[in-house]
Amino acid sequence: MRNRLLIFAAAFCVASFGKAILAQAPPTLDDVGIVSFANSGSAAAQPYFLRGLALLHDFEYDDAAINFRKAQEIDPGFAMAYWGEAMTYNHPLWAQQDADAARAALNRLGTNAQSREAKAGTERERDYIRAVEVLYGNGTKEGRDFRYCDAMAALHAKYPDDVDAAAFYALSLMGTSHNGRDIPTYMRALAILEDLFYANPHHPGVAHYLIHATDDPVHAPLGLHAAELYSKIAPAAAHAQHMTSHIFVAMGMWDDVVHANEIAVNLVNQENANKNLPPIFCGHYSYWLEYGYLQQGRVHDALTALNNCAKSAGVTSGAGPMLSSYAVMRTRYLIDTNDWTGAVAKEKLPAGADAPARLTFDFGTGYAAVRRNDLPAAHAALADLDVAHQKLHANPDSYTSEVQREDILAKELAAMIDAAEGKLAQATATVRTLATMETAMPFEFGPPFIEEPSYELLGDFLLKAGKPADAQQAFQSALQRTPGRTQCLTGLEQADRAAGDMDGAMKVSAQLKQIWHLADSQHAGS
Repeated sequence: MRNRLLIFAAAFCVASFGKAILAQAPPTLDDVGIVSFANSGSAAAQPYFLRGLALLHDFEYDDAAINFRKAQEIDPGFAMAYWGEAMTYNHPLWAQQDADAARAALNRLGTNAQSREAKAGTERERDYIRAVEVLYGNGTKEGRDFRYCDAMAALHAKYPDDVDAAAFYALSLMGTSHNGRDIPTYMRALAILEDLFYANPHHPGVAHYLIHATDDPVHAPLGLHAAELYSKIAPAAAHAQHMTSHIFVAMGMWDDVVHANEIAVNLVNQENANKNLPPIFCGHYSYWLEYGYLQQGRVHDALTALNNCAKSAGVTSGAGPMLSSYAVMRTRYLIDTNDWTGAVAKEKLPAGADAPARLTFDFGTGYAAVRRNDLPAAHAALADLDVAHQKLHANPDSYTSEVQREDILAKELAAMIDAAEGKLAQATATVRTLATMETAMPFEFGPPFIEEPSYELLGDFLLKAGKPADAQQAFQSALQRTPGRTQCLTGLEQADRAAGDMDGAMKVSAQLKQIWHLADSQHAGS
């Protein structure tokens, strides 16, 4: 998941805004979040520094860096402006860090740690500078993450009324969770953020990080108030608009998921238009938007989103940096619709696509082939998937959770082929094991990390085996990880009816009708 996040995040990275901002009037804060940070910089540099800080909290890293560099240009000795730029190169929740760029920014302030610290105007500023030196110091990134967290804990303890110190400390805690969501660590961050949020309800970082701390199905209700406010705190920040949907997905609030990501995609493309850049219809926000459409049953809108991404990714030309994003969106579309014979299922991935894109794409191709009972095509897709799988396993930089996902997808497709070939008992046993494996993995926020949730597939097999009571349990287990997922609810309704539980079936049917109220005639089950 983290690798996919980097792909999605990269789709929105642009650099041409830098020249434009230099000619503008000093910026304000009311559209990206209100922050206040006592510092020794010049008065003229303050608007840029503060806007950079708000954008840093919004994870609008490129624009934050531009504002911090403008503050440096106005006040070359402003130590905290260099600290701010360095901070934009660390993306802890995306497992991404550009240490070289950060060190280059710090070196423009001073050639060594001592000279940089000496330029800080106050003891508090020196403490911030010392902390960022730890973040980009010696050792592995993982080791530095833990040492930086310790440094921020000390800074927070020293300045307990500093809201930014507390917020960055909570973020650094979550940044030490290297192998996926570690619930105790995230709850430690939440313990800091919850009281902080009620005391500072309009601070962009506090609301943002509280959402991250709670964006799983169990804890999402604790982040709902922050999600409802964050879009108003930073109306011009695309990531802030999208970020609210982390809670909405975890709670199955599909209308809100769609609304948030429509705004986020539009903001990105408004910004691109201002920079004379083409629109982007791939990436993180577009994927979540497509998923929301699919849950609402708006298959036509989901197909439009997918086709727009295909154009952005250069699928037909074979040259584009967003092919992994397209592969994920295509596979999601194939799994969540009955469109297994149309143009999407027949699409080919250009030869230049990398192994992660190929594996995801091949899984979708094989899935559609099995569903239309084209077993030769399914076997061919599985063979292609295995080639990509081997390449990914050989990559020492792959995260454990990503490797586990790849293993599960490969075995799911093999099990689907087994079931289609009459080996249903064997396939069911395989998928039951995979479901246990998936449940043991750290929860990954957002649309299903395993594109075909294992318990959902298990429920499908159990229905085919004539075991509706067992299928009910499987679908209910799936819904614990993907609340309100309409494809799973459809399976549960079928299992309820097969088990003779008509009350349960009617309740699920009513839930589905409520979800599909915007597009009754289009929903995937029609």
